[in-house]
Amino acid sequence: MSILDKLSTKHAKDPFDRLIFEKNLRAKQLIIEKEMDLMVVIFNNGAIFKMRISDYPKLKKANNKQLQQWKFIGGGIGVRWELLDEDLSIKGFIKTAALNEALRNLQGQPSKKKSVA
Repeated sequence: MSILDKLSTKHAKDPFDRLIFEKNLRAKQLIIEKEMDLMVVIFNNGAIFKMRISDYPKLKKANNKQLQQWKFIGGGIGVRWELLDEDLSIKGFIKTAALNEALRNLQGQPSKKKSVA
């Protein structure tokens, strides 16, 4: 068995990597509403994930025009904002949103937006 064969049959241990690389989870659409501090990712499995723009420092500082100039990278495993020199992965989106939601709940701050993954 070649090294390439071994790599292609290897299974990811990280549950996020399994979703992305084995189950082929990809971002299909991105909606950004600066005034609402809202970013919505629609995945190819129909899941909709909402997060706050303000959870991402470079995005928070950007104006609406800069935020709207994005492109998917890696076939939908990430998003690139060339003008902001910012790349975000869907794995990072999911982890950051989950962590920030948990921190807000522990601090007793009601969440303005619910995350769904």
